[in-house]
Amino acid sequence: MSAVADKTRSTMGDQLKLSIGQYSDQGRKEINQDFYGVYIPKEPLLSTKGIAIALADGISSSEVSQIASKTAVMGFLEDYYSTSDAWSVKTSVQRVLSATNSWLYAQTRQSQYRYERDRGYVCTFSTLIIKSNTAHLFHAGDTRIYRLQEGLLEQLTEDHRLWISRDQNYLNRALGIGQQLEIDYRELRIEKGDIFLLATDGVYEFIDEKSIARAIRDYGHDLNEAARVIVSEAFDRGSDDNLSVQIVSVDQLPKPAADELIHEFKDKPFPPMLSARMEFDGYRILRELHISSRSHVYLAVDLSSDEQVALKMPSVDLRGDRAYLDRFQLEEWVARRIDNAHVVKAVARKRKRNYFYSVSEYVEGQSLAQWMADHPNPDIETVRNLVEQIAKGLQAFHRLEMLHQDLRPNNIIIDKEGTVKILDFGSASVAGLAELTGYHSANDMLGTAQYMAPEYFLGNGGTTRSDLFSLAVITYQLISGRLPYGAEVAKARTAMAQRKLRYQSVLSLDSDIPVWIDETLKKALQPDPNRRYQEISEFLYDLRRPNPEFLRKTRPPLLERNPVVFWQGISMFLFCVVVGLIVFINSGH
Repeated sequence: MSAVADKTRSTMGDQLKLSIGQYSDQGRKEINQDFYGVYIPKEPLLSTKGIAIALADGISSSEVSQIASKTAVMGFLEDYYSTSDAWSVKTSVQRVLSATNSWLYAQTRQSQYRYERDRGYVCTFSTLIIKSNTAHLFHAGDTRIYRLQEGLLEQLTEDHRLWISRDQNYLNRALGIGQQLEIDYRELRIEKGDIFLLATDGVYEFIDEKSIARAIRDYGHDLNEAARVIVSEAFDRGSDDNLSVQIVSVDQLPKPAADELIHEFKDKPFPPMLSARMEFDGYRILRELHISSRSHVYLAVDLSSDEQVALKMPSVDLRGDRAYLDRFQLEEWVARRIDNAHVVKAVARKRKRNYFYSVSEYVEGQSLAQWMADHPNPDIETVRNLVEQIAKGLQAFHRLEMLHQDLRPNNIIIDKEGTVKILDFGSASVAGLAELTGYHSANDMLGTAQYMAPEYFLGNGGTTRSDLFSLAVITYQLISGRLPYGAEVAKARTAMAQRKLRYQSVLSLDSDIPVWIDETLKKALQPDPNRRYQEISEFLYDLRRPNPEFLRKTRPPLLERNPVVFWQGISMFLFCVVVGLIVFINSGH
């Protein structure tokens, strides 16, 4: 049985071309418990999600397994394309299959088969997703995925069967078999001419690999016929099970496509110089908000709605810099996909845009940098409130597999009601885009040195712990008015140099900051990301509630807390000793 595919040949931006053939037969059984499907979406999903080929095989001991197979394939092909285009393929597939697994397991638990899992809603499952120049393989059970290269068939998946004896075995992994799903994942770079084959055990247990390769070679012009020939030959050789085959041929590879996805306005002219009261592309300019070497930001009114918005124009000096223009457009692409009270939003487009610029909501307020200058000694509860709001915005990024990568006080704004919002997403890393081109490579130094995590200076890619480091630097600065490592992090370009970095305590002689808060900051600011908190939520929890482990620690010595005050004290003591000796000697004479 099969899900209906859009077509058997796909073209991705007139560059990626796949030929797909499939065939299934119930064989000698009364019912076909196999189910397969292919989904070829239109753009932009074709680029952001790729093409999905899926195959499920029911188990013969179950009378409802065909329902599980159909549900798994149909549900997967529908739900996978509903996930965020910012997510990586791995995250999207794992979340969809985990949900499917939970549903199938629940159906078994609510049926008469609740104590006989091999008679419930269970099926094996394999899927191949081709996105850009990469094949992503996911597998649970004993359906198989092969790759045919130069006439040789290579098995890419491992059967999840436990053999008790020569004649007795059982599935130890499948969809619906348990409450938690463990699924294999493999990622392969593909080449033109690669051929993939998905097959159920009713096929591969009864036909040799040479016969499969020969059928594909002889019927390469008609892969549906090749699949039918393979199934027919397996049947003739005695297969007593359902038989299903899918064949995927990579006819042509695409060029990297991430820039196409974010460059909606790449062919638009750059905007003219703007000034107050000027009308521009359906807006009236009110005044300048921010002018720098990187961009010009104006407050404007949408003439059709009277809504105030912020218009961001690319820097005149950088309009020939392709990487800069990429990041400029990435900012609005990211903003459209995050809906959070603590992240500045992109404004929905109501008409055609005629120039290269971006539009976002206007937030009236001040930057965190300005706020810090006006409030040099905030109380700890105010600090917590600010940090927790920033963290909520960061977590919205992380849920979509994005990293901000340039979190700093100038990129955070506080509105008139005290709501904190993150802005400026041009340095963001997006997992879904990175799969297309390696968009923003690990060597890109896009952040601000004083707030960047140390791993970036080693040329390593960032993680959520890297954004946590930046958040912790801001927290430290709010409390102490200084940076935890000064400018030393940017100078430490080797692992050895970073091991020599020493955290400077926020505690001082006149400070009422508890020791456990200092320890919380110290952990979040570890140069080694593996020694930091795993999640931002853990950092926030310890920032508000004493960690028992930290309570056992004593206040560090003055030399560690404030070396300047320590040595000033030593100097004063020695000065007093010298003065005392001089007085004593003079009085003796």
